[in-house]
Amino acid sequence: MKLPALLLSLAVPLTSFATLPDIILMMSDDQGWEETGYNGHPHVKTPVLDEMAANGLNFERFYAYPTCSPTRAKFLTGRDPNRMGVFGFGWSLRPEEISIAHIAAEAGYYSAHLGKWHVGAVKAESPVNPGGMGFDEWLSHDNFFEMDPPLSRNGGPPEIIKGEGSEIMIAEAIEAIGRARAAGKPAFIVIWFGSPHEPYSGLPEDLALYDHIPAKYDQMVNVTCNDTGKRISRPQGEVLRERYAEITAMDRAIGTLRDYLVETGTRDNTLLLFCGDNGTSGDAALGGPFREAKGSVYEGGILVPCVIEWPARFPEPRTTSVRATVGDLLPTIATIVGQPLPDRPLDGIDLNPVFDGELTVRPTPIATWVFDRSHIRRQDLEPYIDPELQRGTTPLVKLMGGRFTRNFNNVHHPGITEEDYGGRKSFIVGDHKLVIHPQDEGDDLIELFNLKDDLGETTNLATQKPEMVEELSASLRTWQESVLHSLMGNDYR
Repeated sequence: MKLPALLLSLAVPLTSFATLPDIILMMSDDQGWEETGYNGHPHVKTPVLDEMAANGLNFERFYAYPTCSPTRAKFLTGRDPNRMGVFGFGWSLRPEEISIAHIAAEAGYYSAHLGKWHVGAVKAESPVNPGGMGFDEWLSHDNFFEMDPPLSRNGGPPEIIKGEGSEIMIAEAIEAIGRARAAGKPAFIVIWFGSPHEPYSGLPEDLALYDHIPAKYDQMVNVTCNDTGKRISRPQGEVLRERYAEITAMDRAIGTLRDYLVETGTRDNTLLLFCGDNGTSGDAALGGPFREAKGSVYEGGILVPCVIEWPARFPEPRTTSVRATVGDLLPTIATIVGQPLPDRPLDGIDLNPVFDGELTVRPTPIATWVFDRSHIRRQDLEPYIDPELQRGTTPLVKLMGGRFTRNFNNVHHPGITEEDYGGRKSFIVGDHKLVIHPQDEGDDLIELFNLKDDLGETTNLATQKPEMVEELSASLRTWQESVLHSLMGNDYR
């Protein structure tokens, strides 16, 4: 594909940073592990992602959090989101956090954030907007977006940008790369797409690819109405047709970016990563291959697709079964760009040994903790950030709490109590996974699975392996103590 002359004109030859790769990190919104062609989805068409998986490094087991804001906090910081009070959607980062963009800046990168933010307000006054988190520029939304998105450029008032959301993100990314070139710096670009999060819409040519879908799925699901912003019930087949059209449009936009890298001679030394932010949303889940969907600590809620292309580093295609997470991005990038890690607890690991084929089993646990906020809601706690600075400005279609925008929250934690240890949790060590679900009455439901033999988490081994349950539970409790120590703000002192 030949790129427009305007886009090609943005390319400037590499100069003093020839040994540093350009880094482009892309993430979709609500796209689970199975919703790609290369992972065997029966309907959705993702030819570009399929090619990336065939040519690059494909992570078979890559983990996010069950919902979006916590995943994004972990992506940026390499730390469990509960360490900084990002308990769920609508909870913001804290200004003292050190992000992956801060590290890139120290290495001399020019950085841009594009798309969904959702870890604080994007307006200029917010201390946790993308600029506050280290990005040189941003065109971002407080939450998600669809066609003709309203976006804030560098904290300014939202402006409507006409077009398909993913195409806009890629066009803006190419322009940001051009600005990095003009500044004589390598580019660090984070693109968080708005697709395929509901409410759904699609271009006619993409919808046409899925005209056969409505007849296959006639059960009713609840989604947002594009006209009113309220919840409505629709046949799942109609919803899936629009959702898959969004995924295909995003896939094509990624292809435009890859073509640009080829045309400008920069593809070999560009680290191009794509992943999802949580499992497939419930309205679109088709019941497998993993248990449950978005919001769950079972595999269906936290496994997402992840592929990396970097021809200079991966000249031959590879697939790895090493379990990795979005929290591994910061320590991995820090090593690549030659920067030290932040002096505070991290939950991610450096994946460079995986890249080199030297690491075949993850040496540290993967913990997922959906913090129980019920006791927080009962207290009048001091806001961590002035609530006026946490008010969103970018409108969206979905109405919630009487608003077509999203506001954010973060609080000073009053002190550690036993209640703080509650909530749904999973803890993966090797191939074994401990799952704990608090019950309304009585003891917690405790499950143990062997993920190597039981991908669907159907056979509970807890009664057969009580020693392992006890050992993993103790390790999980010790890790939670560390997280709560961070939540109290001790890492910033």
